[in-house]
Amino acid sequence: MTNLKLGRTSSAALALLFFSSFSVYSNEYQAPRIPGTELPDMNGVWQALGNAHYDVERHTARFAMALREGPMGPVPKKEVLALGAVGAVPGGMGILTSHDRIPYKPAALITRNENVSDWLNRDPEIKCFLPGVPRANYMPHPFQIIQGHNSFFIAYEYAGAVRDVLFKDPGPAPVDSWMGQSVGRWDGDTLVTEVTGQLDSSWFDRAGNHHSYLMKVTERWTPISPNHIQYEATIEDPETFTEPWTIALPLYRRIEPNATLMDFKCVEFVEELMYGEWRRFPIEDE
Repeated sequence: MTNLKLGRTSSAALALLFFSSFSVYSNEYQAPRIPGTELPDMNGVWQALGNAHYDVERHTARFAMALREGPMGPVPKKEVLALGAVGAVPGGMGILTSHDRIPYKPAALITRNENVSDWLNRDPEIKCFLPGVPRANYMPHPFQIIQGHNSFFIAYEYAGAVRDVLFKDPGPAPVDSWMGQSVGRWDGDTLVTEVTGQLDSSWFDRAGNHHSYLMKVTERWTPISPNHIQYEATIEDPETFTEPWTIALPLYRRIEPNATLMDFKCVEFVEELMYGEWRRFPIEDE
C-alpha cells in the first residue's frame, strides 16, 4: 500500500512538474528576432491541426447535413449518403474559449440551422470561394508567413488566398472583400490584427456558422515555442451575435526540410459544378 501511495504521489508530482515547466516555457519563450529589429520572427510554413474546420463548436460525430428527422434520427441528403464516411463530420473538442456555444441572435441562429440543412449548396468552401478570416487559419491546408522589417504577408494554399497586414491604418476598407482588410500593430511579441471589410458570404466552418458584413475580427499571433504560434481571434458582430466571442488554437510549424505551399487553385475543380449545366454537351448527356 505504501509503494502504491508513493507511486501515485510521484506521478502527481511529475505531472505538476511537467505542466509547470510547459507553462514557464510557453510564457517566457522569446522568439528569434527579425535581423536589425526587436520583432519576433514568425517566418515559415504553418498549419492548424484538429477538426475546427468542420465545426468551431464542440461536437460529436455526425452527418455533414440533415434535412429532416426520421425514425432513426436525422436523415441526410442522398448526395451525402453516397459519400459514406467522407460525408461524415468527425467529433471535435471545439476552439471556443469564451462561450460553450456561439452567442447567436435568434434570427441568426435560424439562418445557421438552415445553412446546416443545405450545406452542399451553401458552403462557400465547396465553390472554392476565398475562406475569409479566421477560417483561413484553421482549414486543413498550410499557409506561409513572409515577414520583414515592417511587413507581414500571409499566403494560403487554399484557393491562393493572401493577406497583406497593413501597419498604417488607411481607414475603413473602400470595398468589402472575401479576406477583408487587415491592420496590425505589435503588443510586445504579439502581433495584433484587426480585420474588417469582409463579405458576409464567408463562413467560420462547414457547420454553417456565419456572420454579417459588420464583423470585426481581432487576432493575436504569439510565438510560444520555436515551432508553435498561439492564435486567438475575438469576433464582434452586433447584427449576428449578442456579444463578442473568442476562439483559440495552436498553429504548428511544418518542419520537414522541403516544407512549402503546393498549388491548390481549386477553381478548376468546381467549374463543372457551378457552370456545367450551360455547356453545349453537359457531362450527364455524354
